[in-house]
Amino acid sequence: MTIRCIAVDDEPLALDIIESYIKKLPFLELVQTCSSATEAMQVLQDEQVDLMFLDIEMPELTGIQFLNILKHQPLIIFTTAYPNYALEGFNHDAVDYLLKPIPFDRFLKAVTKAQERLQHNHTPAKAQAPAPAPAPEQEFMFVKADYKTIRVDFQDILWIEGLKDYIIIQTKDQKIITLLSMNKMMEKLPSTRFLRVHRSFIVALQKIDSIEKSRIRIRSKEIPVGEVYKDQFLKWVEENNIQ
Repeated sequence: MTIRCIAVDDEPLALDIIESYIKKLPFLELVQTCSSATEAMQVLQDEQVDLMFLDIEMPELTGIQFLNILKHQPLIIFTTAYPNYALEGFNHDAVDYLLKPIPFDRFLKAVTKAQERLQHNHTPAKAQAPAPAPAPEQEFMFVKADYKTIRVDFQDILWIEGLKDYIIIQTKDQKIITLLSMNKMMEKLPSTRFLRVHRSFIVALQKIDSIEKSRIRIRSKEIPVGEVYKDQFLKWVEENNIQ
């Protein structure tokens, strides 16, 4: 089981240490390091994150304030130089609380706790009811844009681009801008026809005109393939016998 994690700290040296520790453990995958809570909030909106290493004392928003405004949060391991925050940290159901400077053996103990908790949460039930027959795949969706609700046919979509809190749906005939996260959009799209290839891009697989190295071309648009999504994209390429 791979644990996708981010580290949030306003001290570059602290981030470097956590990043080096993460790279030593094969079951951890570093999605991104963030120097502020606001940067981390954007990453959490765009990426699947299982575990967050979070400093408490930061400018603008402290780690505790940041957690208080998050609707959905990953598992938390606090990292701080101040032991007086321990009680408040555990009130937020933190996995562990690491005091700086963080020794590697203490870091390993904390992430092992997180691994055990995640494995427990994903343990399947002993007996499950038979899965219902899949519903027919829907061919369209509705999105809100320009003070109205617009029908968008999946077959007309070329690509989707993330722009902060908004997304741009580029169809063959128009550009639709709507308030939605990339994760929520992926939930609406049929996974057999669309693939996220970058933090800011989802492509309609059947609309790809060409692929060159880490670039996809759809019509005149060049779309990058991000490192986090490259393996999944290459797997799709291989499955479709693209040489």
